[in-house]
Amino acid sequence: MPVTEITIPTLGHLPQAAAQVAALLADHSIVVFEGEMGAGKTTFIKALGQALGVADDVSSPTFALVNEYRDGRDQPIYHFDFYRIEDPSEALNIGALEYFDSGYLCLIEWPSRVEALLPPKRLLVTLTVTGPESRLLQLEPLAD
Repeated sequence: MPVTEITIPTLGHLPQAAAQVAALLADHSIVVFEGEMGAGKTTFIKALGQALGVADDVSSPTFALVNEYRDGRDQPIYHFDFYRIEDPSEALNIGALEYFDSGYLCLIEWPSRVEALLPPKRLLVTLTVTGPESRLLQLEPLAD
């Protein structure tokens, strides 16, 4: 699959964009989110959670490092935020590799902080700020 681009003109368009991304997740259990601080990674993950049927409140796991939700089929979704870690060993200490190897959906913010731990097969989602509410979403499957 080549790079897919989705334009999000306003926050009101997040649900449609999230539904498009949700439809593309079948082949990916590891999804990494890149974008500058304030680009809307967590906000988009909230919308993606809703598109996947998550009933719980989706919030940034900045201090816990990982939050677990259940999708509409009662399958776990793991949401990571590695912004605050100083060393990948901190991710190892919370069992990151077990989560990544679980086969369940892992949504990872600030993946560059744990690059060495990530499996080569993953979906890269890059959010680029294009205006006060608008974003460009680029999806690129990565493999070994």
